Amino acid sequence: MDRAASRPLPWLRAEFRHLLPLATRWRDNDAYGHVNNVVYYEWFDTVVNEYLVGAGALDIARSPVIGLAVHSQCDFFTALAFPQAIEAALRVAQIGRSSVRYEIAIFALGAASASAQGKFVHVYVDRISRRPEALPATLRIALERIAA
Repeated sequence: MDRAASRPLPWLRAEFRHLLPLATRWRDNDAYGHVNNVVYYEWFDTVVNEYLVGAGALDIARSPVIGLAVHSQCDFFTALAFPQAIEAALRVAQIGRSSVRYEIAIFALGAASASAQGKFVHVYVDRISRRPEALPATLRIALERIAA
């Protein structure tokens, strides 16, 4: 199998409805002079939760149904480094009964193509029992607004 042929292409900014400006931090850089891979996952989590809180679909302290991460994955294309400004872009690829697959892309400010992109899957569960629950209506509506 030709690995180069199976490598995904970077997603485009125009394919996303929700963008969140972010700033890289000095501590994000690693010994190689670029943002360390674990930071991208922090940005994924940030853009998802920022969107849900802003849409009124999540109260971090009190929502009876919460999302737990069960899968994440990231492909890297171009390096980013402090003090670069970036944007995290979010869309919903799939909505299930109790789960959501988000797609997130990280762009250098103003770039048309993603520097990195990935998937983040939440299963929504009861806050106390941690058993899967159907997506609340307010959450489903918020997710549908940014569905691909």
